[in-house]
Amino acid sequence: MQSEPFNVLNSVPTPAATPDKHSASSQHGILHGDDPASLLPREGEQKDPSSSVLGRDTIRSAISSERVPDIDESARLSAVPLSPRNRIAEYESALINSSKKRPDGPLFEVIKTNRKSDDKSSPIAKLPNEVLTHAISHLSPNDLATVSLVSRRFNALVTTPHAWQVAFARFFPGPEVLVDAPSCPAMEDCGDTIRSEKRSFTRLTALASWRSEYILRTRLLRSFTRGKPLQSPPTPSATRSGQHQIAPPVIMYNAHTFTTVNHLHATFGAGLNKQLPRFVHGADDVGMATSSDPMTGKVDSWGQGDPHFYSQFSERFPGTAEWGLGSGEIVGRPNVMDVSQPHGMIYGQGCPEGSCYYRSADEMRGRFIAEPTDFVLPEAGIPKLGVDGGAICCVWIAKSSTVPSLSEGLVGMLMGSAVGVVSACSLGTDGLRSQRLQRGELTARWILSPGVPIVALAVDESYSLKRQAQNRIWAVALNALGELFYLTKFPTRSSAPKDRIDEYTEYLAWLTGRSVYWNIVEPSRRVARPDPYQDIGTDGSYSPRSSWDGMCLSKAQIVAETKEIHQFLRKQPKEFRKSCLGWDMRRRLEVDFAGDDGNYAGEAILVFECGIEENEVADIKRYTRWRVQEKTKADSISNNPLPSQASSLFGGSITPELPQGKPVRRTRSSSYMSSTCSPERANLVEEWRCSKMSFGSHKSFVLTTTALDNSTFATLTMSEDPALGFSTPSTASSPYASPMSVASQPSSPSDIPGQRSRVMAAGTKTGVIFLWDIRSPVSRNADFVNSIDPIRIIYTESPEISCLALTALHLVHGGNDGLVQAWDPLASNMQPIRTLNSRFSSRARRRLIQAQTSAQGVGINLFAAGAMCLDPDPTVLRGAVSLGTQIRYWSYSSSAADQYKSSKRKLRRSERGSNTSGERFSGTGRANLKDYIAIEKYELEHEKKERQKYAERLAGRFGIDLLGNEEEALAYAAMLSQESLELDKKRRRESDGSALSSNTITPEPSIQGQASSPMLKDDNELDADIAEAIRLSLQDGSAPGSAYAGGTTPAMAFDVPIRYAKGRKSPSRKSPKVEGETSMERELSDLELALQLSLVEEKSRKEVEEAFPLLSPSLGPGAEGKGKGKGRM
Repeated sequence: MQSEPFNVLNSVPTPAATPDKHSASSQHGILHGDDPASLLPREGEQKDPSSSVLGRDTIRSAISSERVPDIDESARLSAVPLSPRNRIAEYESALINSSKKRPDGPLFEVIKTNRKSDDKSSPIAKLPNEVLTHAISHLSPNDLATVSLVSRRFNALVTTPHAWQVAFARFFPGPEVLVDAPSCPAMEDCGDTIRSEKRSFTRLTALASWRSEYILRTRLLRSFTRGKPLQSPPTPSATRSGQHQIAPPVIMYNAHTFTTVNHLHATFGAGLNKQLPRFVHGADDVGMATSSDPMTGKVDSWGQGDPHFYSQFSERFPGTAEWGLGSGEIVGRPNVMDVSQPHGMIYGQGCPEGSCYYRSADEMRGRFIAEPTDFVLPEAGIPKLGVDGGAICCVWIAKSSTVPSLSEGLVGMLMGSAVGVVSACSLGTDGLRSQRLQRGELTARWILSPGVPIVALAVDESYSLKRQAQNRIWAVALNALGELFYLTKFPTRSSAPKDRIDEYTEYLAWLTGRSVYWNIVEPSRRVARPDPYQDIGTDGSYSPRSSWDGMCLSKAQIVAETKEIHQFLRKQPKEFRKSCLGWDMRRRLEVDFAGDDGNYAGEAILVFECGIEENEVADIKRYTRWRVQEKTKADSISNNPLPSQASSLFGGSITPELPQGKPVRRTRSSSYMSSTCSPERANLVEEWRCSKMSFGSHKSFVLTTTALDNSTFATLTMSEDPALGFSTPSTASSPYASPMSVASQPSSPSDIPGQRSRVMAAGTKTGVIFLWDIRSPVSRNADFVNSIDPIRIIYTESPEISCLALTALHLVHGGNDGLVQAWDPLASNMQPIRTLNSRFSSRARRRLIQAQTSAQGVGINLFAAGAMCLDPDPTVLRGAVSLGTQIRYWSYSSSAADQYKSSKRKLRRSERGSNTSGERFSGTGRANLKDYIAIEKYELEHEKKERQKYAERLAGRFGIDLLGNEEEALAYAAMLSQESLELDKKRRRESDGSALSSNTITPEPSIQGQASSPMLKDDNELDADIAEAIRLSLQDGSAPGSAYAGGTTPAMAFDVPIRYAKGRKSPSRKSPKVEGETSMERELSDLELALQLSLVEEKSRKEVEEAFPLLSPSLGPGAEGKGKGKGRM
């Protein structure tokens, strides 16, 4: 087919043969309407490789077209015309059959071949595995699973992970959607880009494979799109009344907070211990928090009677700029809040007084905690904070019991103040394991950055004893200058005596704080403002902070340190803004505590600069804690260091031999070791590596909200990951994840579907959402900063993103106009998969636009989505969002993913005349319940009768009731089939009349459609078969070394007396099948025939056992007692 285009070109008439065709040509050559010249490439253009494989119709259509557009339009319109001689030469040279230029990339040819009439093979089966894998990857999950039933080859292709991985990459394009469609072919032709079939995502189940991940993810997305309501368990009142109602998929109710809810926390249960959700919601504008049951939509009385204590900073100091800006003499911000469903709420005052209020979940009234005092003791390292201890800039309360229990009750709440002090309070202990602590009691205090506000705190809610043994980070603090501090140890309670100290609680808190040390992330240290003329007078890059007992400082050194800290505490924000760069109190903080580098490190800390001010630019930096070997820390970032290869005498290297029976990739890195070994290794050096998150082509925007994927398997370290930690099926795994053996276990995170990635999302003020993989590779050296591109950019219809939440399955965004939509982060659909709440009326949107342009701003927006939370289990489709003072809770069924067969009995149909077919039974009272029981009883009896009829049918047709069980029936059927096959082979061999070898049996081609099972025959043929069976039955017990060891016996070698029925003769041995003879068919069943043959066989054996020798060896070790004979009873 490659010569067709050139033959077509050669068949085109030459200009000399057709002078009339070009008579209208101008003096500059052929006109633009002349078609053949328009197909020629101009100078400097590259010929399209695909033009060499065009078909006949393609070139004819191109020649017959009116005009092909010129690529080089500028050359055509240039003032200097081209030489007509050059144009004619180009035209003539194109008609000459030139050598074909080989294209750069691979060239596929379709060659048509004539198939023979007797060729029954499938052309698809001749394709290579790579082409078949690429073809079947376009199928849906159900069709792809069905393809495995076609043949063994297709089954081998489909059951391998590669086929499902290719199909997954095709259905979920992921980062490929960011590439423009017109530029894709150019990039592929260039060869600089390589298409990757791996996707970065968090898997849905514990022991996920590419097959289970593909099937389960598509089914869950389809279930979420359908929005089928979830079957809720019946309440006690409904059980007593005899009613069973289906809960609606969406419930909306008032939270009774009087203003916008912007804090929301819920408990859904973990693993298999699922429970009914419970919500706690708070509004920091008025400092009010309430709790509710979303299943019923009822709000509890908790928190509704608590009075409002604190005013906002803008109300107390009108006209004063917040966030330490403006004149810079005072630090203030809006009040802060954090809520926890198990433990209550904490509320911090953003005014200089710096007071905190805490209310437990089982108390109706709260208490003030961590009140500032004038207590000072320089010998113990306690500076004077004063009554005005600084505004509370951030708070945290425990969402689970892990951190309070591991710290023995010392850390249950954390507060960061405007003077750089971090305080810890207790949630209360019973005193069984340690000292008894009251609720809200101050337990520890540290000074991290004196004078610089602590603007954000983050704590690992999944911290465990294993992480503590591995010396992992559990708490992170961020200040206004971008400095990061972290803790890896828990404080221990000091046992210092009271010694007439009035403020003994605060004294113990300072001493307890000196038992641990907050380390600083070195790349985040503050940067001094350039001062070439020495106008500032102070070093902006230096700041003192509290020491700890491990430094072994003397009292004089502690006193000098305390005095220096006291000087920095009295500095105003304007002084730090003058001497340092990067003052920003509206930074955001997100921490991936489960990141792992294989050496008990790998935590990633992300700092967001929102770019709110006019001269600021949005920026995201990632600081990753990395442990490397001391010798290769500059050029090695591999998680699994390769073993050193020994040199060979013949040059090269010697590949180490691995022990037999173990796969090569089963080598585990140090992160899979037991936690009992010491995580502190002498050959490892800890360093921080920095990365920057890029925004693609977007340049200027403002970040409004951020979120991390908090799914179940996104918060697990490598040592806790069930896919890397053990080979047995996990109890927390979904039933759709098939258990894996030790041999199939992945040996590295890159082998796991999704590569243990974790997604982070950031929303902007223009309605755009960016998604990154925060576990992307780090820079190769601590001195360099690498860039991380987004894996997805979502353009929503909301004017501004106000809140975000995401799981391993989907992302949900909330806009300031009330629009709430769910999206697929892997881009299986570019449109939202479901709209959870439509936007409010157009009048409300117009008011928002008008308020944004006004000087006062929007203020309290009761239309916006304030907060959002989702179930950490991505296979459970439920969550909640706050819209003003309303809580909207959704709970959809994931039954579309539950398509596997179940042995459970289906729901019975309702009683006759009822329209409630979806209910178990309707109505109330004992009468309806009695009718329901009667219907159930009738249905069970009907099923029993049907099963009995089916068993009788099988017994009548196959005789399965004659034997003990089904296994015996199958064994008996196999025995009969084997005997019939042996007889059929013997009959064919004897009919041919030739001696065959013991290893080869040639079937008779003339016999067609002959069944192997016994059939009704005429009398003569039946007598011949019986005679042969009797003769073979006499062969039992012969020695294996006899003269007839070949398995054949000469015809009529011995005269064996055989008794025949009256009027019948035995046919010749050479012609066992007599033609032309007819007789009456015998009406004997198979069972009667077997019994008669057994009797004749036993009788014949007794008669000839002593008189005649054995004719041939036995048919085999299992043929004893299987001879056939016939006689009359």
